[in-house]
Amino acid sequence: MLKKLLIVFVAIFGVLLSVPTMFPNTAKYFPSFMHPISLGLDLKGGAQLLLEVDTKTMFDEKSVQLYDEVRSAMIDRSKGMIRFSGLKNVDGVVSLVVREDDEVSKAKGRLKSVLGDTVDISSSGNTITLSYSEKQKEEMIQDALARSIEIVRRRIDALGTKEPSIQSQGGKYIMVQLPGVDNPEHIKELIGKTAKMTFHLVNENVTPEQLASGVAPAGTEFLPYMESPWSRVPVYSRIEVSGESLKDSQADFDQNNMPVVTTVFDATGARRFAKLTTEHVNERFAIVLDGQVLSAPTIREPIPGGRGQISGGFTLQGAKDLAVLLRSGALPAPLQVIEERTVGAGLGADTIAQGKVGSLVGVALIMLFMIIVYRVFGFIADIVLLVNLAMIIGVSALMGATLTLPGIAGIVLTLGMAVDANILPFERIRDEIRSGSTPLRAVDSGFNRSMKTVLDGELTNLICALILFQFGAGPIRGFAVTLSIGVITTLFTCIWLSRVLIDWYMRGKNKKIGYVKK
Repeated sequence: MLKKLLIVFVAIFGVLLSVPTMFPNTAKYFPSFMHPISLGLDLKGGAQLLLEVDTKTMFDEKSVQLYDEVRSAMIDRSKGMIRFSGLKNVDGVVSLVVREDDEVSKAKGRLKSVLGDTVDISSSGNTITLSYSEKQKEEMIQDALARSIEIVRRRIDALGTKEPSIQSQGGKYIMVQLPGVDNPEHIKELIGKTAKMTFHLVNENVTPEQLASGVAPAGTEFLPYMESPWSRVPVYSRIEVSGESLKDSQADFDQNNMPVVTTVFDATGARRFAKLTTEHVNERFAIVLDGQVLSAPTIREPIPGGRGQISGGFTLQGAKDLAVLLRSGALPAPLQVIEERTVGAGLGADTIAQGKVGSLVGVALIMLFMIIVYRVFGFIADIVLLVNLAMIIGVSALMGATLTLPGIAGIVLTLGMAVDANILPFERIRDEIRSGSTPLRAVDSGFNRSMKTVLDGELTNLICALILFQFGAGPIRGFAVTLSIGVITTLFTCIWLSRVLIDWYMRGKNKKIGYVKK
């Protein structure tokens, strides 16, 4: 008896989970975990962006870094400088000529120890060549894609956008779906920014004439101010502190009640920042974001502790946006928006209405068929079917799944399969009655002997759904999620709940089973 009560309790709880979705106005009366199901882009409306990872720019930057690392390794005085000439970077291939024949193997060994297996190192005579293999490039692309997806997700989540869908597509593309977003321009702007921040010392020895000529001395770059691009700041190319050491950033206000961005570095960044501000008091340093100077303040005193403040005439929204960008990290490669679509909320509402009509018509026809063919047992099966429908919606909402149009199709398909899971024991009961069993014994035997067939069928459906979810994307995953949940709820309602209700109906009365004709 306790087992039967537990089954009924689970069924009632599953139905209650669906009430906030079925009747949204009642959601405020339920606990926070019992919330309406989230609607996908095709039902709620919103924006869809297809982003491409700019691998060419990424490899260009990687080759420049490789050039600098090779040069630093060769002139490392602590290990003994190796004389070389002709260091160059052509189409991503870095090469140099070692002057002494007996130092070629030494140079290759040092480069190997510094660079590891990240590049292929080969030599011909005294010429050493370094390049990325196709396998290494593919690994870099996949790593950049995975990191970009995570950074895009953090940026969008920080903006408060609800139920975004962010996933890889086609090797180097990212599909971003934003339900309920009518104007994605602000989000596009934040997503597209690389947000690479670095700290550089300002070269105070550059004369106004040199600055006007646009020809920077060796080791110096002329970078534009973000607020006034026609102005240039001469900064040393050497990066004193990297934005990768940034641990947190928040929008705040300074003593004059002006918006600023506060920064907190990790242990490594704090140590470098303290060293920078201690050794260069009364000198200027530039805060550079994506190749533009945010500000170039003068260091008045050492700044220990790894906490800093960025000011630059920000608006409050501008300070918040910059804090989001810095907090989420720099993109490993630029992202280009190559496709943009907007789905109107009205179109989503029409889709929902049509889906409701289609689902209701399908369910009504199934229920009518069951009553006509199986009489009272058919009526019980219809109750179980409605409970199954409510549990699919309720469990989907509880798990945070997003309902899409393919998801509705998955629900309708599940209900059709649920009817089949009821028909199998009913037909088995009919066979038992014809063979001379009493109604109560026929019910027990019918459910027991058909259970294996029902389990086999539903398990096959579950395996198919899991495969679709693993290898599918977008709408296919939505279909797979509702199908998987539907398989589990079908097993519960058709194997246990249906039997409990029929047992209660038949208990102690040995009633005649009306749909059996001898």
